[in-house]
Amino acid sequence: MEEAYIKRVIEGDVEAFRFLIRKYQHMAFTVAMSVVKDEFIAEEVVQEAFIKAFENLKKFRFQSKFSTWLYRIVVNLAFRQLKKLRFHEEKISTFEAADEDSPPDGFDSLHETERKFHINETLSLLSPKESLALRLFYLDENSIEEIINITGWTESNVKVILHRARKNFYAALNKTLKDEMKTIL
Repeated sequence: MEEAYIKRVIEGDVEAFRFLIRKYQHMAFTVAMSVVKDEFIAEEVVQEAFIKAFENLKKFRFQSKFSTWLYRIVVNLAFRQLKKLRFHEEKISTFEAADEDSPPDGFDSLHETERKFHINETLSLLSPKESLALRLFYLDENSIEEIINITGWTESNVKVILHRARKNFYAALNKTLKDEMKTIL
């Protein structure tokens, strides 16, 4: 079905592109947010990515999923925007490596909305690459191969980033939840 819309756009049906925007705008935004960490900049990146995708749709060869191709555009633009604005500041210092692989105590008892809040807050503390890798792998359920296609990273780089990201995510989440418990009690 998606392929039909792409072919319609290529043939000149501009309105058919709305389907692709509606289908991918949310995930494109979360991908951009994981890199730039700012809603307004992420919105600009996504808008620019959809414009670029529309203008270059004739170059899409159907060798990968459209989403992979689009997210690659989003990632490239987000990192370019990050450099251009000199926005790239690590928001967290190096965390001590966590020995445990399980989530902090009490995380399972949080309501779904609280979980989402803590996950997004913790992702915002990670470096753009780590946040992006975790979002693509766990939240969007992309395979390692798809992440390679989206980001342009090597397989070993993806695996290393995911490994470090999991450790840093756990440490940041653990610290955040402990700090929150102190303020509650």
